[in-house]
Amino acid sequence: MAGPVTVPEGWSEVDGALERTFELEDFKTALAFVNRVGELAESENHHPDITIQYNRVTLRWWTHTAGGITDRDVELARLSGAL
Repeated sequence: MAGPVTVPEGWSEVDGALERTFELEDFKTALAFVNRVGELAESENHHPDITIQYNRVTLRWWTHTAGGITDRDVELARLSGAL
């Protein structure tokens, strides 16, 4: 089981994951953001759940094998929030 973590600013802990919804200009901008998050995820070999609803993108970072949020999820949430 994952231990206690500090939730990054702008993120919430929801059902054992770090979650944040980003509201972007339009679908094209949202898709470009998702692609940047995808590049980060691939480079780290750690992948969030991603939901796109037109100009809104929701990211959920958590580690299945740890049963919740790890320090790695916190770091990747911070990094993806800066994209």
